[in-house]
Amino acid sequence: MTIRTTRLDDGLTVVTEAMPDVRSVSLGFWVGTGSADETPEQAGASHFLEHLLFKGTATRTARGIAEAVDSVGGDMNAFTTKEYTTFYMRLLAEDLEMGMDIMSDIIWSPAFRPEEFESERQVILEEILMHADEPSDLVHDVLAAALFPEHPLGREVLGEPPTVAAMTVAEVAHFHGVHYQPGNIVVAAAGLLDHDRIVDGIASRLAGRTGGRPPARISPSAPSLPRSVVHRDTEQAHLAVAAPAPDRDDEERHAMSIVEHVLGGGMSSRLFQSIREERGLAYSVYAYRLSFQGAGALAVYAGTSPANAGQVLDLVHAEFERVAAEGITEPELDAARGHIRGAMSLGLEDSGARMSRIGHGQTVHGRVLTLDEVYERLAALTLGQVNDVARRWLSRPRSVACVGPFDGQESA
Repeated sequence: MTIRTTRLDDGLTVVTEAMPDVRSVSLGFWVGTGSADETPEQAGASHFLEHLLFKGTATRTARGIAEAVDSVGGDMNAFTTKEYTTFYMRLLAEDLEMGMDIMSDIIWSPAFRPEEFESERQVILEEILMHADEPSDLVHDVLAAALFPEHPLGREVLGEPPTVAAMTVAEVAHFHGVHYQPGNIVVAAAGLLDHDRIVDGIASRLAGRTGGRPPARISPSAPSLPRSVVHRDTEQAHLAVAAPAPDRDDEERHAMSIVEHVLGGGMSSRLFQSIREERGLAYSVYAYRLSFQGAGALAVYAGTSPANAGQVLDLVHAEFERVAAEGITEPELDAARGHIRGAMSLGLEDSGARMSRIGHGQTVHGRVLTLDEVYERLAALTLGQVNDVARRWLSRPRSVACVGPFDGQESA
C-alpha cells in the first residue's frame, strides 16, 4: 500500500494510493462543506449543488458528460453529508486524462442554466418526499434533530421543501463560489496511477484558482431532547436510541468502535442476539456511530411491531446501562478487534473503496491513517481503557426517536 499526499501552492490537497494490480482508477473531489455549514435559509444548498454540477458546464452538456463516461465503461456519482460533499468517477486507467478533464470542469465551471436549475429543483423536492415516506430512514433524521437541537447537525441533509423551493440560481452560485475553492477541496485517487501525474494533471486544470479554507464550525451547545416522536401510519415502529459519544477527532473514538460492535455491530452482538435471536422482536437491529467535528453519538436502531416497541426500548436501554456499569469482556474485545480488522481489509479490495477511505481521512482528519496504524491503535486498547470509555459515555442521558403509529404523548 503506497499512499502519497501533496498540497499544492493553490491550497488544494491531492492524496493517492497506488494499486498496481488493478486496471482502474477511482477519482474523487471531496469538498469540505456539507449541510452543517449552511444557514437556515441555505438549508439544502450543498445537496442542490450535488445535483447541479452534473447538469453541465460552459462547454459540456449533461448528456455530453454522460455519453463520454458511458463510452469508456466508466461510472460517476456524488453524495452529500453533513460535513462534506463528494463527486467521484471510476474508469479505466487509460482514460484518466478524460476523467480529470470532466471532473475538474464540473467542479470549477458549472453552468447553472436556469432551465436545468428548475428541473433539478423539482427532482430534489420529489427526493425529499420520497425520503419522508421511508420511516426506517426518517427515524435517523428525527434522532439527529433530537441530539442536536437548534444546530445545523440536526437538520436534514436534503434540506426542507420551503428553503429548496425558495433558492435562486444566484444564491446557489454564490454558495458554490464561497465553498468550492482549492483550499477546501481534497482530490483523492486510487488504482493504477502515478501520483505525480495526478498532481500535475489536477494543478494544470485549476485555471488560476487559489485560496479558500474549510468552513469554521461551532459545536452544538443546546441540551439534547430526551424523546422525539413522528406519527406515521406504518406497520412497524422504527426506533433509534443514542447516547453522546466521542467526536470525530477524539482518540477515544477507537475504543468506542469496540463498544459499538459489542452492542450491535454484527450477528453475534448483544442486541442482535437479545432482541432478534432470543426473542424474535425485530428483523433489523444494529448500532452505529455519528462522528462530527465537535459532536458525536452512539446509536442503536430497531424496527419492531408497535405492540413490542416498549419492550424493545427497555432492552436497548438495559444494555446501554449494563455496558456502562459492567463493561465488556475480554473475549468480546478480542472478537470486536478481529471483526473491525477483517471488515476494513475486506472492504478495500477495489479502487473505489480505497479512494473513499483516503479521501474521507484527508478531508475529515487532515491525514490518512494507514491500515497498520489503525490496527496498532486497536491492538493497544486494554479492556480497562475500553470499559472506562464505555462507563463515561454510555451512562449519560440518552435520546429516543420513534417513527410509527404513535403520538407525542405515548411512551412508545
